[in-house]
Amino acid sequence: MEIQEAQQKTDELIKVYGGYWEPLSMLARLTEEVGELSRCMNIEFGQKKSKFEGDGKQMNEELADVMFTTLAIANKLKIDIDAEFSNKLEKDFKKCKEVYK
Repeated sequence: MEIQEAQQKTDELIKVYGGYWEPLSMLARLTEEVGELSRCMNIEFGQKKSKFEGDGKQMNEELADVMFTTLAIANKLKIDIDAEFSNKLEKDFKKCKEVYK
């Protein structure tokens, strides 16, 4: 799935849920999702002990939640994240070529 299509599907699903939250509420949600991903990674790769069977095993789901929430924020703010991400990669590749000649 292309990013633009994912952004559109995110919009459709959020409308089914009842609409977008305010940007700061969505940022708080993103922070929560990143925290859940961090917990999974800490169980898998760090010092954190799991508390129950399967605890920390949903890392791929948590990463998808981070992406979904990021796309929702982009939609709310009317940001074409596909174009912005392409621009970011282009700038970074250009910078790398200049630094590592």
